[in-house]
Parts: sequence; structure tokens; C-alpha cells
Amino acid sequence: MKIPSDAIIPVEKLTCYLLIFKPQDDKSKFLAQAGFTLDAPENLERAIRILISTESAIFDGNNEYGKFYRVEGPLQGTQTRTINVVTIWIQWHIDQKFRFVTLKPKKEKTL
Repeated sequence: MKIPSDAIIPVEKLTCYLLIFKPQDDKSKFLAQAGFTLDAPENLERAIRILISTESAIFDGNNEYGKFYRVEGPLQGTQTRTINVVTIWIQWHIDQKFRFVTLKPKKEKTL
């Protein structure tokens, strides 16, 4: 299954959460490694949309609000660097629309 191309990615999720430094659970430094900055949040949105168009969504549980899905894979940065990420999405029960929840680094499994 694929997340639909018209899934909602709130700009505030990018500009007020992912691309801004936070003392705890900061993701801005990780994203900066691939050239994503607060100056051009549209680059991150574009990369997330490319990711969901190429990688399959995996059902990841549900709650009273909706069904959760995750999409994992390489996020192509604005530079030549690619970073591996996990994106989380919710499909709302109320209207069946998909909405971006968050993004985090994909942890590599160690043996």
C-alpha cells in the first residue's frame, strides 16, 4: 500500500517541529546532514512526498483517532547525501484522510 500523494503534511510540522532545534528529541541536526533547513521547508516536504511515492506503507497499529502507518527508506537531501528515515502517518477514522505525524532517523540494526 502507498500513502496517497495528496496526504496532508502541515507546514507547521516542518517549520515548528522538525527543522527547528529542540533541546530534547531534536531532529533538525539530523535533517541538516542532508541539507534540509528552516530556510527552505519545501525541500523537506518534497523529499517526504518522493519517499511515500516510492516506498510502501506498513500498517503500524491504531487507536481511537485512526490507523497508523510507517514508511521507511532513504530521504534524498538537497545535497548528495541521503539519510535513512522512518515516517509515521495516520489515516483519520473521521474522514479517512492521511496526515503526516512525524519523521525520525532509522536506527540501523546491529548484530
